[in-house]
Amino acid sequence: MSELYMLNPAAGCPEPQAARLVSAAYDTIRRRYAEGRHQIGAAIIAADGKVFVGIHLEAMVGRYSVCAEAAALAAARLHSDQQLLAVAAVRYPKPSETAASARIVSPCGGCRELLLDHAPTMQVVIPQGAQGVFAPLQNMLPMKYVGTKWAQLPTTTP
Repeated sequence: MSELYMLNPAAGCPEPQAARLVSAAYDTIRRRYAEGRHQIGAAIIAADGKVFVGIHLEAMVGRYSVCAEAAALAAARLHSDQQLLAVAAVRYPKPSETAASARIVSPCGGCRELLLDHAPTMQVVIPQGAQGVFAPLQNMLPMKYVGTKWAQLPTTTP
């Protein structure tokens, strides 16, 4: 295995909490990586400091795939009523990407919508050059869809 596969992108995070989240996402996907099935790991931290992780679940029919951020959100909501503070996701390279290393990735548009539905004040670790820095998730989706299902956006599970 190439040394690049061993490089944890948390080393580029100047903020300790961002580094903790990126490390958790990286460790999860490094352990659970399966080509064509699991390539991204995500971690969410709650107000009490607990970290919840998830992995990307690829499906034969692409639209039924589940993003790692959604899996981490489900784990967080299954085990905690705490406010969710921040999320990070890491993409692990395929074996054919010999010159690539694991890297921080931003949530897709669907995950941005989903995360904002459940944690409207959440921060996200985004790649900025060689670093991973926090940004408000709501700034990444400034025109969020607002439906009529809920009277107001929940910050914790009822």
